[in-house]
Amino acid sequence: MTLDPDALRVLEIGRAAGGEPFETGSVAAARTAYNASFPTLQGEHEPVAATQERQIDGTNGPIALRIHRGIGAPQSGAPALLYLHGGGWVIGNLDSHDEICRLMANLGGAVIVCPDYRLAPEHKFPAGLEDCLATLRFLAENAAGLGIDIRRIGVAGDSAGGNLATVLALLARDGLAPPLAAQLLIYPNIDARQASNSYQRFGDGFGLTATTMAWFRDHYVRTPEDIMDWRVSPLLAPDLARVAPTFVALAGCDILADEGAAYAARLQAAGVPLILRQWPGQIHGFVSMGRHIPAARQAVAEAVAAWRQFEKS
Repeated sequence: MTLDPDALRVLEIGRAAGGEPFETGSVAAARTAYNASFPTLQGEHEPVAATQERQIDGTNGPIALRIHRGIGAPQSGAPALLYLHGGGWVIGNLDSHDEICRLMANLGGAVIVCPDYRLAPEHKFPAGLEDCLATLRFLAENAAGLGIDIRRIGVAGDSAGGNLATVLALLARDGLAPPLAAQLLIYPNIDARQASNSYQRFGDGFGLTATTMAWFRDHYVRTPEDIMDWRVSPLLAPDLARVAPTFVALAGCDILADEGAAYAARLQAAGVPLILRQWPGQIHGFVSMGRHIPAARQAVAEAVAAWRQFEKS
């Protein structure tokens, strides 16, 4: 598959910068490098109607939240989306995906909530998942005070955040989390076995490498046995029926492309309302690269449009 020219330009910028792969250094160094890179990649700053920073009580301490109310969002009864940032469960924070959240808030006339969930390796599986679940419960229990409609809460995430979002949707289906109106999954990481064909085709030279993904996963899991836990590898969940209507966005030149497509196929076979959108030639993370890749905004817009479509059906 041919790389999109915008994606190729981003890869060339990265090579020119000369940064070392995350797995060659410490976790602290990886976080520093990542934090320095995303301001150069994100799209233009998107003003929203209001932003609130707050903390809630989690099961193991406070969880910081950032809450954006989009332009045009009603002060009560607004649709809401819990957005879970990517970063391999190891890197990322409230700033790394802020522009995606702001854009979703405005395009959806919605409230977008992003938790600063705990990261590995300091906090291995299932710590980050527990924080995301606590945040979802907070939204449902405080919907009126937050000005949101409890019936219109969805979950979204990219990469590792897509993994966490997928697990929340399955927990919600089973009555172990508040009900969800939709899940929006952007190149989700949902098979920690890391053995799909796209790992062979795009494992090196396309941004996110197979070696880096293994480094992320091995920091996240407690033992190799965790890899087969469906809460780490949602593709292994025995039943996907009756989960929330789902939008899946995939990048064509991404090691995670095949597992995302396989998950979408299983959802469709299970009768779940599904919208699958693929961007041939794009690389992993492109939705966070709006400064250089115009398709990033289009992908977010299509995710929000799917969310609206699910609400009407």
